[in-house]
Amino acid sequence: MPSNKLARINDDIQYVVSQLLREVKDPRVQQGMVSVTRVETTGDLKFSKIWLSVYGMQDEKEFRKGMKSVAPWMRRELGNRMKIRNVPQLVFEVDHSIEYGAHINDIINQLSAEQEPEVEE
Repeated sequence: MPSNKLARINDDIQYVVSQLLREVKDPRVQQGMVSVTRVETTGDLKFSKIWLSVYGMQDEKEFRKGMKSVAPWMRRELGNRMKIRNVPQLVFEVDHSIEYGAHINDIINQLSAEQEPEVEE
């Protein structure tokens, strides 16, 4: 379980990275609506794993390449905005949980539409 300091740093990184994602000009990254779902930073602040959810992604492979190319810029900006001594290396992961939840919701809606009893008059 992360300490309070580490939890605050994770929250701050999540907030700053979500702001920085709006400033990225790379078309590989701007495929859809990108949001930061979770951040986990190691205790020594060497690495920070950031989960991104993308609604409307066309090509995941290109998105990953784009995020890898903007990571050094994001790390530099993160250091400037957060004013911390050790800025962690940023590792990005694609989070499919929102898409999966929407898919399950569609299945449930289809099943409930099929199960609706007909009203007898």
